[in-house]
Amino acid sequence: MNLIVKILISALAVMVTQYILPGVHVDDFMTGIWVAALLGLLNATIKPFLVILTLPITIVTLGFFLLVINVFIIELAAGFLDGFSVDGFWWAVLFSLLLSFVSSIFNSLDKKEERY
Repeated sequence: MNLIVKILISALAVMVTQYILPGVHVDDFMTGIWVAALLGLLNATIKPFLVILTLPITIVTLGFFLLVINVFIIELAAGFLDGFSVDGFWWAVLFSLLLSFVSSIFNSLDKKEERY
């Protein structure tokens, strides 16, 4: 049940983020759910390997290369899903940063509700 709630919160964050950024397009909320689930799956499976493979360049760039890995994951998800598209590299960077920010806000609201 907790996984479903996390995916729904992530989908809500995806939808809010796509309304803010004109270069990111999500057809509907169901597509947003698929985007959230696929991003979670790609971040859990592919991202750790990419981080290990690119560790030297990540160290040299003081961690900024992780943004490139996030963009790659987002573009990969956009390639798999028909109703999700990102117009370019910089829109994907902004989407990654804003999605992290919005998700953290929604997750902090979820944590506050669990305390009471």
